[in-house]
Amino acid sequence: MMSNFEDIKLYLTEKNVTLVAVSKTKPTAAILALYDRGQRDFGENKVQELRAIYEEMSKDIRWYMIGHLQSNKVKYIAEWVYMIHSVDSLSLLEEINKQAAKHNRIIPCLLQTYIAKEETKFGMDEAELHALLQSSTFAGLKNISINGLMGMATNTSDEEIIRAEFLHLKAIFSTLKQTYFNEASQFSMLSMGMSSDYKIAVECGSSIVRIGSLLFGERQ
Repeated sequence: MMSNFEDIKLYLTEKNVTLVAVSKTKPTAAILALYDRGQRDFGENKVQELRAIYEEMSKDIRWYMIGHLQSNKVKYIAEWVYMIHSVDSLSLLEEINKQAAKHNRIIPCLLQTYIAKEETKFGMDEAELHALLQSSTFAGLKNISINGLMGMATNTSDEEIIRAEFLHLKAIFSTLKQTYFNEASQFSMLSMGMSSDYKIAVECGSSIVRIGSLLFGERQ
């Protein structure tokens, strides 16, 4: 797996794309092996796993929450999480803002956007994104920063479907940037692409990819 890491890291570095390594219940030793090779961006799908591994690891790691996040779990990660990729409602954003304020910090967030042809995927559609960004409630949130979008393509071997969905997300990103964040340099991140489709995602404009199984093997 280490040769995979070196190859993937080199490819992404050349493309100026951030690699988030998704460990998913792997032993601490597996994460340390990447840490020792310079990897500092790690992500987890579940709050419980994120909390446990955070306690064990070096505090210079940037931890990303990338899985579905329930509002009642935000308080467990608000003090130290580097970025939340999976904001899929205004109510969740309000809770993140509330918990961030308790720690006197601003939490960077990505708005999860629904682009797949699967009902199991979370996220907001384009109309819901506009409604959130136009709301007076959103305007009052001072302890969050919207840094971009995150999306997951349909789980399919059809690369044309995947490519079309990623390009659709890129188009939504461009529209929101022009409409709401034209003067906001922080709205620059497009998180799309995982182990099976990250190269297509990069070709379509991704700036962050979330890779697990290619680095750590399949989840046990």
